[in-house]
Amino acid sequence: MAGRLPRSVDLTRFCQKLNRVKTLEDDMMETTFNRCLSTIDLILLGIGGMVGSGLYVLTGTVAKEISGPAVIVSFIIAGFASLLAALCYAEFGARVPKTGSAYMFTYVSMGEIWAFLIGWNLLLEYMIGGAAVARAWSGYLDSIFSHKIKNFTETHIGTWQVPFLAHYPDFLAAGILLIATVFISFGAKVSSWLNHVFSAISLGVILFILIMGFILAEPKNWSAQEGGFAPYGLSGIMAGTATCFYAFVGFDVIAASSEEARNPQKAVPRAIAISLGLATGAYILVSVVLTLIVPWHTLDPDASLADAFYRRGYSWAGFIVAVGSICAMNTVLLSNLFSLPRIVYAMAEDGLFFQVFSRVHPRTQVPVIGIVVFGVLMALMALIFDLEALVQFLSIGTLLAYTFVAASIVVLRFQQEKSAAPPQPARSQPSPGPNEGAGPSELKEYESFSDKLQLVGTYKAKVHRQPGKLKAAFEPYLEFLTDFHPGEVVTIAVVTLMVSAICLCSILVFGNTHLHLPTWSYSLLLLLFSLGFLLSVLLIWVHEQQQSTQTFQIPLVPLTPALSILLNIYLMLKLSYMTWLRFSIWLILGLLVYFGYGIWHSKENLRELTSCNVSARYVVFPSSSLEETVQAVQPNPQPSTGLSDMVTEEAKR
Repeated sequence: MAGRLPRSVDLTRFCQKLNRVKTLEDDMMETTFNRCLSTIDLILLGIGGMVGSGLYVLTGTVAKEISGPAVIVSFIIAGFASLLAALCYAEFGARVPKTGSAYMFTYVSMGEIWAFLIGWNLLLEYMIGGAAVARAWSGYLDSIFSHKIKNFTETHIGTWQVPFLAHYPDFLAAGILLIATVFISFGAKVSSWLNHVFSAISLGVILFILIMGFILAEPKNWSAQEGGFAPYGLSGIMAGTATCFYAFVGFDVIAASSEEARNPQKAVPRAIAISLGLATGAYILVSVVLTLIVPWHTLDPDASLADAFYRRGYSWAGFIVAVGSICAMNTVLLSNLFSLPRIVYAMAEDGLFFQVFSRVHPRTQVPVIGIVVFGVLMALMALIFDLEALVQFLSIGTLLAYTFVAASIVVLRFQQEKSAAPPQPARSQPSPGPNEGAGPSELKEYESFSDKLQLVGTYKAKVHRQPGKLKAAFEPYLEFLTDFHPGEVVTIAVVTLMVSAICLCSILVFGNTHLHLPTWSYSLLLLLFSLGFLLSVLLIWVHEQQQSTQTFQIPLVPLTPALSILLNIYLMLKLSYMTWLRFSIWLILGLLVYFGYGIWHSKENLRELTSCNVSARYVVFPSSSLEETVQAVQPNPQPSTGLSDMVTEEAKR
């Protein structure tokens, strides 16, 4: 047993290293970046990240192949589901105005290993997303010129027949990414100005589409003769919702930019809410117009808007739509190139990634090295790789980040604030005077249950309880929970909630198809896991949470984050097994980077080592009088273990 004890201690310390959280500075507004972005800048960044090629391609594809005209309902549901995640980002962005987005939010609440994996997934997500949009931009522009660029490349350079490589090198896509990288390197103000130009043109084209569309609208295209409003039924609407959900994933660029916002506590929540509302409205109205101009079953999935105007005799409008589509894709490119280096910077600044990426240019006040390196890598991916097989990887990275941010909201909301003062001693509550209550010999006995509730209510009104502790009103019913430390029950309940959500969604997704469960077991498992999910939410709710009015807080905690977690896990399980296989391989590579570099160079690890290197420790023993006896204790000769074995004698009485 004695030989196994050190291994047990080492394992405990190792787990503590993996789950250590980031220590935030006292002044979180201090930064090496330039705080120059206003609320309008953040709003346009968010719109640029969400309203991209999806508006011109996704609406037609979902309308024709999945939902019909009911794509409108799909976008409404998807917008509401995205709002659940966006609210979590809004609270964190206002509360922790530091760059890093979901990585930073996870680090300050969940732990280091989880934060690194989230940042590692976001890194690949932004790279694939930017390269895929660049290739779509290239293909769209090439189609305007009758594919002359593609034909020239295939004729004079050649084609490839290699797995995972593109059919031909796309120099146009790589070129636009390199040009965008140069502009992003000039600083946040230049990037914001460029985004303003493209966003203004894109919004102008959307306004043109809506005006022309309502003029040309024909309500008969929703009639039963054309298949009706919801030809694919409720299942088609929900399948369309899962696809439309990914149209709103760009709002996290606002959270990634919070360290460059002038007033992040107010600007970030407002920008996320306004940009998400405008993007949702744009998708819904364009879907209405598109399915009213021409019958939904005749739409061209590749260029639905331009083709719809062409078939109604307005071919010139197709050119305007093409201009708007290219400008919208430019804003998405800028959004990806803007966010990625800042997440890498946050990881490098914390010591979890290579330190070279934490350097900020003194003049432009942006991480130029990260922008250039990852801009070039993104251009190489767009040049040679076949990205269609990797596009689904974007979904799993985004949904995983949403899940951890929602869970982080619950954990952080029920934690005791780091800056909170310790609880005051009992003397802070004045004792009743001789005429204010009964004396010691006249103590009242609380025998009945109603008397006990009355006492609890009086105590609750006088004492402010710590976050994470059981609410006073529930102590008579859940007295066994009062023995736990503040926040401990909440943490256990969050883990139980996520496990219940995974099991519940697994039954919903695979119960009838892959598992072939009989009806009675399918219903029983659904009931059990649903009860586990709801009981976890209730168990969290009966505890006190932080009540702060200084920054934005999402309503209905823990219900809102819990619903977001449930939805994100459901959508993740709907992805193909090949996506999960590629995701697992990327996670393994990330763990090699973390255990080979990050865990040793982490600033939190260095802070722990520094705290162990002390010259003396003091133990204070209370004596029988009001005086105190102080004894110096020698430090542990082996500080690397982090344990101080001190042998002391009892103080003199």
